[in-house]
Amino acid sequence: MKKYSLEEVQDSIVGKKGSRSRNDFELELSLDQIGFKIKQVRIEKNLTQEALGKLVGVQKAQISKLESNSSNASISTIVRVFKAMNATVHFKVEMNTNKSNNQLRKRFSAIQHLEA
Repeated sequence: MKKYSLEEVQDSIVGKKGSRSRNDFELELSLDQIGFKIKQVRIEKNLTQEALGKLVGVQKAQISKLESNSSNASISTIVRVFKAMNATVHFKVEMNTNKSNNQLRKRFSAIQHLEA
């Protein structure tokens, strides 16, 4: 039986690094991590979704949607949620130049660095 590395499987299923499909996948994964982090920090702070919603000024359902990534949230909403829990979030935007076709590509990586 042939063995495959994780990189080979990702390249085959998701797409090669730098491809649009791989970048979209990695962005989606980053957004999933934000929802997970919101829930993790909320639980560490002993807050219910309802209590956090009141601190932020939204309904419990909105907090639930943020945690499960079932809604599109603006960056300002995400920042407000973390601020309400006395945590910070940092976003990193990388600009890459593709020399072969001289086009500028934007890659957005939602890398959260939280200080709880």
